[in-house]
Amino acid sequence: MAGNSFGKLFTLTGFGESHGEAVGGVIDGCPAGLLLDVQAIQAELNRRRPGQSKIATPRNEADKVEILSGVFEGVTTGMPIAFVVRNENQKSKDYSNIKSTYRPSHADYTWSTKYGIRDYRGGGRSSAREHIARVVGGAVAKQILATYGISITAYTTQIGSVVWNDNGLVPLFEKIEQSIVRCPDSEKSDEMVAIIEQVRGECDSVGGVVKCVVQGVPVGLGEPVFDRCQALLAHAMLSINAAKGFEYGMGFGAAAMRGSEHNDAFVVKDGIVGTETNRSGGIQGGVTNGEDIYFRVAFKPVATIAREQKSVDSDGNAILFTAHGRHDPCVVPRAVPVVEAMTAMVLVDLLLQTKANKL
Repeated sequence: MAGNSFGKLFTLTGFGESHGEAVGGVIDGCPAGLLLDVQAIQAELNRRRPGQSKIATPRNEADKVEILSGVFEGVTTGMPIAFVVRNENQKSKDYSNIKSTYRPSHADYTWSTKYGIRDYRGGGRSSAREHIARVVGGAVAKQILATYGISITAYTTQIGSVVWNDNGLVPLFEKIEQSIVRCPDSEKSDEMVAIIEQVRGECDSVGGVVKCVVQGVPVGLGEPVFDRCQALLAHAMLSINAAKGFEYGMGFGAAAMRGSEHNDAFVVKDGIVGTETNRSGGIQGGVTNGEDIYFRVAFKPVATIAREQKSVDSDGNAILFTAHGRHDPCVVPRAVPVVEAMTAMVLVDLLLQTKANKL
């Protein structure tokens, strides 16, 4: 199915279900000659994996990646890179009580109606566990981007009502990773942890916002007219489970501004064309302008909560449903590496396309 593949020249096709034998994927279009750092790929998976902190689901998966093809003596061959991550801690019995139940705000009803069959074990392929393939694809893409001096940094700026303002400064990776919510401000981080623990104690969940900044971006990434850079980023971000909103640059704030306030005037800085401000978020006319790209992604509260809710069963009977099992009270901290991964794949794909634009 086309919906399981992403990209044009650098493509990722994912496979696998939450409680199946494994999840994995095939990356095609990765250039030959890249010295692939498998430990760096594993490090990205470790950032996404469950059980990494006291505020995450206690499900204990090692999420160890196995590279099956496309790499010889540590170097990419230009052939498809196949990989797999085994599921080792699945507990399908935790979901036996929902076999005939449609969980509120889940894919149960829509997917069972669409396909006529339902994998009720944690949602099957609709589960966020399929993000593993995205993180691996993104980790490879990051290594390609690094050869061009392009870096991607994402971090948490909001959990529930707690908001942190970065004042336009990109935090260090080490500061982000020191926080279990991936907010580099220690005071705000503690407040965010507190609100997550509070809602978990109330058998509830909470959402938040991830900000992403891309530095070292060259001028010219983005294709007219339907594959504008921001359009592809929006597509990528809104394909992530629980993502509910995307804005780049000034975003919705631009609606209250005048053109004289919002316009980015061009200037020459150290012999290079740039802008006085960067309200456009590094993208103009759908094409990168050489400034930092920055955008925000809003995530909803996790739909699975241990609180009684109204629902229906597959026979149309009204029921009261309470979720069981191991679930995150907040998806945002573990979504940070997924945001980075999807960003990396978009930019590598556009970078490869740009190389074919002119002689």
